[in-house]
Amino acid sequence: MLDRFITYIREKALFGPEEKVLLAVSGGIDSAVLLHLFAEAGFSFGVAHCNFGLRGEESDADEAFVKKLAKKYKVPVYTEQFETAAFAEREKISVQMAARALRYEWFGQLLRTEGYAYVATAHHRNDTVETVLLNLVRGTGIAGLHGILPKNGHVIRPMLFVDKETLYDFVVEKQLVWREDSSNESNGYGRNLVRNEVVPLLKGLNPNLEETLAGTTERVGAVERVFAARIEALRGSALRTDGEVHYLSLSVLRTEPEPRIELHELLKAYHFNYAQAGDVAAVLDAEPGKRFESPTHTLVKDRDQLVITPKPLAPFRTGKLDADQTSFENEVFRLAAGTVPVAGYKISTSPKVAALDLQTLRFPLRIRRWKEGDWFCPLGMTSKKKISDFLIDEKVPLNLKERVWVLLSGDSIAWIIGHRIDNRFKITEKTESVFELSMVH
Repeated sequence: MLDRFITYIREKALFGPEEKVLLAVSGGIDSAVLLHLFAEAGFSFGVAHCNFGLRGEESDADEAFVKKLAKKYKVPVYTEQFETAAFAEREKISVQMAARALRYEWFGQLLRTEGYAYVATAHHRNDTVETVLLNLVRGTGIAGLHGILPKNGHVIRPMLFVDKETLYDFVVEKQLVWREDSSNESNGYGRNLVRNEVVPLLKGLNPNLEETLAGTTERVGAVERVFAARIEALRGSALRTDGEVHYLSLSVLRTEPEPRIELHELLKAYHFNYAQAGDVAAVLDAEPGKRFESPTHTLVKDRDQLVITPKPLAPFRTGKLDADQTSFENEVFRLAAGTVPVAGYKISTSPKVAALDLQTLRFPLRIRRWKEGDWFCPLGMTSKKKISDFLIDEKVPLNLKERVWVLLSGDSIAWIIGHRIDNRFKITEKTESVFELSMVH
């Protein structure tokens, strides 16, 4: 399969021989094969893994497994933990949509900061079938009928030439290991329902369903490329970008024959849907000030332009702090960190300084916003207390509670940052070294 893999990459011109590629690796069978093929081909690549925190210990075990895989293949690995459910709740979107927005925002950051040209996903031919069927059910435009493209901007899919059955044969032949996501068996997810129930029924009508749809999507793709050329010309004349801010000219948009369709094509990169594009098109001649929100961006109708700005998604990432790190910073605060001997150490009375027993900590420490159900044992107490109750007792104003973060050692909260440490991690007569953290807003 290696020869077919390399040939497909060359035929589709997915990336050049000198370009580095970032592989999105979940730890499942598809991404395990993708990782192995890149290694066998001798390409330059790194590994990125998203821990969406949706399956508890299973999610953490997936992350640990991917780190071991990267170590085995001797390639860089990047991991990030997300508060996916919190983001989905804030934006009133599905968990799947939230996960997609968070991961691609992070992938984009890695491409910019780590020198990768593309991010590669492990989608294969069966995924194209499922995608087309799902899009038809949910409603779609021309883009939804071409299935999954081999190359779309900085995202490439080098395994669309192969089906799932062949992947299983390959892992047996190469004796590859992977982790099975238990949620794949649940028909509660639309894609799983299509995969497990709908596709087998359709293959009863057409055993060559994958090949038939591949031919259809190829023709639809050709039509879309003609359409895309027209949209790119429009983008060139209507869109102006200044850093992270994007401006769409109203004078150009008002002359277009189908502003709703064309606006959707221009705005979908910012995660606005077709209905929202229609709402925006309806106010092109209205007074300034109309505001529209997507999960990732805000659009405001100005006098002679539409102004699009990104929303901060970093708060929905879970930060990490290793034992040898001297600092951590996010958009709310900065932590200075370091290990000091216990001899002669004087404990600060400031709640913005945490003095923790180094031997009780499990690294890397995690940093995230607090959430309902969190608990800890406040310093001086041996019983549990919900953080929600603690914040009430501390008289933390309602609009400041969302700015409260916690430091975790394993699954235990060691410090409500800027407020109180957990009694289980305090300095005692048995302490040998102190891990000190200082908070600066």
